[in-house]
Amino acid sequence: MASGPPPAAALSAEQAKVVLAEVIQAFAAPENAVRMEEARDNACNDMGKMLQFVLPVATQIQQEVLKAYGFSCDGEGVLKFARLVKSYEAQDPEIASLSGKLKALFLPPMTLPAPGPGLGGGVAAS
Repeated sequence: MASGPPPAAALSAEQAKVVLAEVIQAFAAPENAVRMEEARDNACNDMGKMLQFVLPVATQIQQEVLKAYGFSCDGEGVLKFARLVKSYEAQDPEIASLSGKLKALFLPPMTLPAPGPGLGGGVAAS
C-alpha cells in the first residue's frame, strides 16, 4: 500500500516565523516577482480575476517553500499552514505582522465604502 505525503509538521511559533519569512522571501525572488506581476497585470484589479490569476500563482510559490516543512504539495498544504499561522497570530505580534505582510503580497488592499445615505446609517424600527 502506497504511503501518502508526510504529515504536516506541527510547527512551533518560532518555526512558523521562520517559515513565514521564507515564504515572504520566495515572493521576492526575481522569477516569482515576475510571475506575480504578470498575474496582477492579467487581473486588472478585478477581484474575480485576482482569484483566477493571482491566487493560483501565490499558492504555487507558497507550496514550493512549504513542501520542505512537511506540508502537502497542494492547496490543502497552503491552507493548513495558513490555519496554523492564524492560530499563532493572537499570541505573537511578530507572526501577526509577518502574516499581514504575506497577505499583502497577493491580496489587494480592501477599501470599505464611505458611510453615507443608505449604507447602514440607520435602521428604521417597525
